[in-house]
Amino acid sequence: MRNTSNPHGSSLLWLSTILSLYPILTAAFDTITATQPLTSDQTLVSADGTFELGFFPLGKLNKWYVGIRYHNIPTRTIVWVANRDNPLTNSPGVLKIGDDGNIVLLDKSQNSTWSLNQIKSTNTVAQLLDTGNFVLRREDDADPQNYLWQSFDYPTDTLLPGMKLGRDKITNLTRYMTSWKRDDDPSSGDYSFKLDVDGFPEAFLWNREEREYRSGPWNGLRFSGVPEMKPTTILTFSFVMDSSEITYSFGLKNKSLYSRLLVNPSGVLQRYTWLDTRQDWNIFWYAPKDQCDSYKECGVFGVCDTNSSPVCKCMKGFAPKNAQEWYLRDGSDGCVRTTKLNCVDDGFLALKNMKLPESATVALDGGMSIEECGEACRKNCSCTAYGSMDIRGRGLGCVMWGGDLVDLRQYAAAEGGQDLYVKVAAADLADGSMGIKKSSDKSEQTIKVVGITVGVGVLLLGLIILFVWNKKRMDRVLKEKIEHRGAHERSQDFLLNEGVIMSKREFSSETAIDELELPLFDFSTMMMATGNFSDSNKLGQGGFGIVYKGMLVEGQEIAVKRLSRNSGQGIEEFKNEVRLIARLQHRNLVRLLGCCVEIDEKLLIYEYMENRSLDSILFNKEKCSLLDWQRRFNIICGIARGLLYLHQDSRFRIIHRDLKASNILLDKEMNPKISDFGMARIFGGDQTEANTKRVVGTYGYMSPEYAMDGQFSVKSDVFSFGVLVLEIVTGKKNRGFYNVNQQLNLLGHAWRLWREGKGLELIDPSAGDSYSPFEVTRCIQVGLLCVQERAEDRPTMSSVVFMLGSENTPLTQPKHPGFCLPRHTMETDSSSGKQDETVNQVTVTILDGR
Repeated sequence: MRNTSNPHGSSLLWLSTILSLYPILTAAFDTITATQPLTSDQTLVSADGTFELGFFPLGKLNKWYVGIRYHNIPTRTIVWVANRDNPLTNSPGVLKIGDDGNIVLLDKSQNSTWSLNQIKSTNTVAQLLDTGNFVLRREDDADPQNYLWQSFDYPTDTLLPGMKLGRDKITNLTRYMTSWKRDDDPSSGDYSFKLDVDGFPEAFLWNREEREYRSGPWNGLRFSGVPEMKPTTILTFSFVMDSSEITYSFGLKNKSLYSRLLVNPSGVLQRYTWLDTRQDWNIFWYAPKDQCDSYKECGVFGVCDTNSSPVCKCMKGFAPKNAQEWYLRDGSDGCVRTTKLNCVDDGFLALKNMKLPESATVALDGGMSIEECGEACRKNCSCTAYGSMDIRGRGLGCVMWGGDLVDLRQYAAAEGGQDLYVKVAAADLADGSMGIKKSSDKSEQTIKVVGITVGVGVLLLGLIILFVWNKKRMDRVLKEKIEHRGAHERSQDFLLNEGVIMSKREFSSETAIDELELPLFDFSTMMMATGNFSDSNKLGQGGFGIVYKGMLVEGQEIAVKRLSRNSGQGIEEFKNEVRLIARLQHRNLVRLLGCCVEIDEKLLIYEYMENRSLDSILFNKEKCSLLDWQRRFNIICGIARGLLYLHQDSRFRIIHRDLKASNILLDKEMNPKISDFGMARIFGGDQTEANTKRVVGTYGYMSPEYAMDGQFSVKSDVFSFGVLVLEIVTGKKNRGFYNVNQQLNLLGHAWRLWREGKGLELIDPSAGDSYSPFEVTRCIQVGLLCVQERAEDRPTMSSVVFMLGSENTPLTQPKHPGFCLPRHTMETDSSSGKQDETVNQVTVTILDGR
């Protein structure tokens, strides 16, 4: 009778004891102590529940990291990684306070893989704060001024509200952002965003050792090259420049909102804000976003302006340094003065709405007015320009540049910018130009008298010479005009009369060139450049002509598109291409160098692309291995950026209508450039779609609504882009069939594998093994979203760029794609370069890619 205890009762007592302790064991905590480390199955959560710190795996090699992410956001958004360059392999470890009081990360063998090595102290704790800052402090001292270490001092790829970029002058600590290597690899990548604190501080985006983008200096309200930094109801911006620090930071007016600044692995700065209603991150701002954001795009003393064409221009008193290259729209050599400064009567050219030049070596004086600044610059023979340090109110402070002015940009009046005053010679100042040009009334009067006298004399002499010359040559000139007109004049007349250029003035060679803003080449020059259009120089053939490789006399390689003489549609496409591409400037669009029109010959001259078209490599069994996955992904992203520029960021809204692999050209670095704008259409600012009864394009790339009903929009280009993405991933053409029953084209094949969870089987083996499964899967999903049958279901290109550049954005599941039916329903084989069909009273012109 002694052993009367109930075993089940004991078990229940034990279970109830464990359950009573469970809330304590699993309760969220925000602090690591010497006796309470952080293990792989635990996380730190900030007191307000905004941020979480813990272990997470990334990549296919089972690497483990310790990092901070948003706790309440369903999409995993990592904002800081401790051991980004020292991952744990195969299994997570333990994060603890070491014997010396520092934070240390141990692997499963208790070896240290990452530690602070900051101080030697006792009674320290590591705490995750509500701001997302992970700090090491003494247990009895929570004063921020006494933190021993904090993660905010060592950003990875993300800047959070309250984090600072720049230099702490007291500790000599410099804070900057560095991109991840890939979306699934947080190790230090190629791109960094740093505040240059020398001179007039400004931020630079670096690609390793090369500068790619510059923010312009802080002008009291914003960085002068970021006009979008205007006061909002959401964000505040702060710039501190004093004896203790030079830093930039931002804050949120509403603490319930989330915003972050990111430098992504592709080298794009992106500001995201969280949309709670959509449960998604939204791009609030990004850079670089256009050609003029590229560092030194127009060289020294050159001004970049996306509202003009070409985008590069020289200021008054300056001329292109390399006239030939400038004429061919390469402004990188910049401009030079036409008249040297004499430091006696030089004046100043007032430029409005400017991004200030690079400012590392400027002279600053915070106490001067703008008038005093101008006077100081006039007296200083080394000063080449001046402006205000702070544009608030009437302006305060003086900044003076010496030497060359670099990376100038001008904005439209509504966009922003500020005043800049550039010193020029007196002879180059027009009447009314702003000047602190000081000379006596007597000298001014003398100059006027001499000028008038010389001018009248030159005019009379010119009239006499002109009269004599006209008298002797008039008959012969009239005869030449009747019997033979020069090729150059014929070219000008064709373009003027056909509406490629518009003029209300009487025709002249000068006005036509000015309005076209495009060099005109002689046909004889093109014959010489291409070896009389030799077959050995043939690069490819499209629906409207042949493309040849050529070389100009000065050694520049070019690509010459010769319009087919028997192409009935060719003239319209030719004019359309000249209209459009002559005014478009983007790194992912092919650059038009000039044109040639002589009677029945019509040619377009482009920059030469060393690797030709994408299809010549992608679908070539011997060459496709040149496109590893990283290159394929870069090509996808580049095409997306170029198409976004056409749809949204250029001065027009342009629908390409013939996006395909043969119209994507690759330069020597395999950077993609969209080409062939012969069938593109311009939309008005509020126009979203249009209809046509003449459908032109290439089957396999045309969207259903365009091919069947003649309806096209930005979404029809998105469809073509989606086909391109799937072709780049798979290395297969959409016009083929890829299952045993020969019933499905590439879209149907991809859709079937995606639904079966076998999406990775689509990747081209030629892409190699060093690919990110996450990137590949994401690209396939983006491609399938773009080729959905209903246009309204497809994303815009801005959303596509966002999805490709953000690993944390959840993507919707794609719906059934268009045109993935059996072969007989839609697919058409054609051995000819062009053929016409009629569908629903819509004429369809099918063009084979060259």
